[in-house]
Parts: sequence; C-alpha cells; structure tokens
Amino acid sequence: MPTYYITTLNIAIPFFISLILIEIVLSKIYRKDYVMRSMDTLSSLCSGLTNIIKDVLGLTFIIISYGYMVEHFALFKLESSIMVYVIAFIGIDFAGYWVHRINHSINYFWNHHIIHHSSEEFNLACALRQSISNFFSISFIFLIPTAIIGVPSEVIAVLAPLHLFAQYWYHTRLIGKLGLLEYIIVTPSHHRVHHAINNEYLDKNLSQVFIIWDKLFGTFQEELEDVPPVYGVKRPLRSWNPILINFSHLFQLIKDAWRTNNILDKFRIWFMPTGWRPQDVILKYPLSIIESPYEYKKYYPNLSENLKLWSWIQFGIIFLFIMYYINHLHLLLFRDAILFAIFLFMCIYSLTSLMDKENNSWIFELIKASFGISLITFSSNWSFMNNYIIYADYIIMTYFILSLFVVLYFNRQEIRLKSNN
Repeated sequence: MPTYYITTLNIAIPFFISLILIEIVLSKIYRKDYVMRSMDTLSSLCSGLTNIIKDVLGLTFIIISYGYMVEHFALFKLESSIMVYVIAFIGIDFAGYWVHRINHSINYFWNHHIIHHSSEEFNLACALRQSISNFFSISFIFLIPTAIIGVPSEVIAVLAPLHLFAQYWYHTRLIGKLGLLEYIIVTPSHHRVHHAINNEYLDKNLSQVFIIWDKLFGTFQEELEDVPPVYGVKRPLRSWNPILINFSHLFQLIKDAWRTNNILDKFRIWFMPTGWRPQDVILKYPLSIIESPYEYKKYYPNLSENLKLWSWIQFGIIFLFIMYYINHLHLLLFRDAILFAIFLFMCIYSLTSLMDKENNSWIFELIKASFGISLITFSSNWSFMNNYIIYADYIIMTYFILSLFVVLYFNRQEIRLKSNN
C-alpha cells in the first residue's frame, strides 16, 4: 500500500471523527437527537474499519489497471497541470456516477453497495459504511475516456481518494437546501433523497460530486417537503454486524440460485434488476419487504447502558489496534499482515454480534481471544508495540482474558435471559 494512502488515512480518520463529534453536539443543541443513535453510529464506524483493513491490503482485483490503459490507449501525453487535474476529477466523477448506477441496477452489483445503504439513519457516520464485498472493480470501463486523452495514472491515484472523501460531508440531516449550490454539486438534500426507500426517491440522485450527471441521464429527484425520507433498504437487514450485512445480498442470491428449479433463472438471477428473484422461489421462500416506509419500526435491540458503554470501549480498543496495524503494515511479512487482518475482522465480528444480542456472541469472543493470544505467542505482529508500551504483550493478553469474561457476563445477563425484550 502506497505511503501516500496511509498518510491520507492518518489525516482523514481524525478529521472524519471530529466532524461526527461536531454533528453529535449540534444535534443536541438543535434538539435533533434522532439524527444519531448510539449503536447505529457504532455499527457504521465498525463498517468503516473493515473497509480500511480491506483497502490497505489491496484486496480488490483490478481487471485492467488504469496505468495499462494509459500506456496502450492514450492518443496524447499530458503533463500534470491544474487543467489536467480538473479534467481528471470530472472523469473520475463521471465514472463514479455510472459505477454507482450499476451498483443500484444489477442484482450482483448491489452486493457491492448494500452496506452503504444499510443504516436506517442518515448522518456522517453512515457515510463510513463502505464495502468489503466488492471483489473486483469495473470503474476502469468508465475511465477509458481519460486514459485515451492521456491523463497520467499518478493524477488519478492522487485524486481518487480525495474524490471519495469529498462525498463525506453531505451525509447529514442538519443542513437544509443550499440555494445555487443545489444546481451544481451534490448536497445533503440531494443525498437524503438517494438514501431514502420511499417510492418517490428510490434509486435517484446517483451523482457523487457534480449533480449534472443525474440531470443529464434522468435520475434526478428533488427532496419534497411533503415526503420526508425514510432511510435503509427495502429488505430490512436487522443487524449491526457489518460483515454479515456486506455479504447478505450475495448469500441470498446464492440461495435463490440454488433453490430455483428453472435452469435459466440460476444464471440470469445475477444480472437481473436489483431485487429480482425467480418466481418459484418467491412463492416458496417469500422475503419481508418494506411496503409502507412510515409504518416500519427501526431495528434497535434493547441494550443496557452498561452494554452500550462496553461496546464503545471495545470499539476504542479495536480502533487503536487498527491504527497500529496500518502504520506498521510495511514492517510485517505478508503472512503476518493477513493473520493480523483476520484477527481484526474477528474483533469487529465479535463486538457487533454482542451488540446484536446473539446467543453465541461469547463463542466469537473466545475465538478472538484465542487467535489474538496465538498471534502474540507465535508471530511478530505485536512485537513493535513493545516500543511504545512496556510489557505490551502481557497487557494485551490480559485484555483478551478480561474481555472474554465481560462478554460472558453480558451474554448471561442480557442475551440468554432477554428479560427486557
């Protein structure tokens, strides 16, 4: 992973968290507490961490690299300049619109994007719900025009993360319509429409920075005063676990393809419009779909304040692990980097299973603790931490053991008994 990307993350992560804290404070000041819900926000942050792990490991298959296209398709050789950067940014935004539209339009590709729409709230934290289930990238198809005119690959490499980060700010309900800007860029009002499941708003406003693409290609919808947006997905996922959410649609496609008796449907299900299912499967295995958004009750398990506090403490520890990981990744052997990544995914899976009040959440915590202690004992993953904290290995092992006992306590008191549900 390039040093530039790690440096960008080290700047962007504190910046994003600071904005989330500001949004929380403002929601309290303006008495809009509904904007942020504790466990939903925590789930969004956990999703963001899973995406960071995947990205720093480069686990997305690039069918054709942009550098290859420039080398073989370019008709001109452009040097870096302000104008080239402007052209490149517009090109990236054009490509982003079409990739986004495909993600919403085709069954398989919805699996790449479902996590981003999974929150039933709309706030800055939900912007961090980014995919770990996009195994390959198709954006190269829509970057062919910039490659043909010779936009250098290093320009695209610099602008791509900046273009992604530029989409963060408009995930909020605290900002109304912005006058003239509504005609130029994607605003919070535009994007509230995009995240809504109301029939009037579904699959609209797919642009990422410049709203012009929606107006050119017929997918624009203004936010209506008499139609308050309801957020989420039409098939409610009802989980805080970002790993399960990421693959929920893919697993459903696999099950439907297996269950249908129609041979053609086994193949075409992957490329049909999002949500399409074989008729025989619909009749035999119906799924719950939100028909009346205003009557839908949001997912929010009844957790004690102690469990909520513990969940946030666990998240803070996982966050420190991940910051340590991304800043020491260049010092790790590939094997150790993969093992540490697996451990981090285990941490997030265990935490969010507890938040979901899963009966077997203690088992996931036991697996996490066992794997973590094994890493300390048999690999070099934690050795660099001793440079910062004396006896770091022993402190971390103690944490694993204590954490397991705490989860066992909550599992017994809140999950198995479920006295308050």
